[in-house]
Amino acid sequence: MLNIVIFGPPGAGKGTQSEKMIEKYNLCHISTGDLFRWHTKNDTELGKRVKEIMDNGELVSDDITIAMLREEVEKNPQASGFLFDGFPRTVAQAEALDALMKSLDTEIHSVIELKVTEEEVRKRIAKRKELEGRVDDADDKLDRRIKEYFDKTVHVLPFYDGQGRLSTVNGLGEIHAIFASIESLLDEHVA
Repeated sequence: MLNIVIFGPPGAGKGTQSEKMIEKYNLCHISTGDLFRWHTKNDTELGKRVKEIMDNGELVSDDITIAMLREEVEKNPQASGFLFDGFPRTVAQAEALDALMKSLDTEIHSVIELKVTEEEVRKRIAKRKELEGRVDDADDKLDRRIKEYFDKTVHVLPFYDGQGRLSTVNGLGEIHAIFASIESLLDEHVA
């Protein structure tokens, strides 16, 4: 089994590189944003709790998020591993994810940071906005997402670095060259 966490600011190429990792390593992609949307749309018990919390302008608690992640992992026993995207965003969440994986007799094997400057991120997203018109690329939302990453989420990286699980990949360049760098890191874990 190969379990990965991918980090990077909005526009770093996480989606593009995630697709390549999922295909090559037969991983199950777990995005907390997608999970929140699915549970609220399908009016599950967890979804009702998430909706109430979000309607009050609050952040979804770690215990609810971990419960959703556990459910998602457990319903995909055929997966060769999992790719976590959008979680963890804090050290407490990283510790909770480690505890969850340990309770499932596995672990996070690799944490990949796609390193891209804020200036490059803004250029990429302006282009993506022009081509795709994504709602989450609107200026006000984008500014909040970029600020969240560089002010908060990036501080989780030293936690993983201290455990020897963090690998930083230059997110600039051709897509296939970036993926080749990622492959060289991950192939060590599947050999």
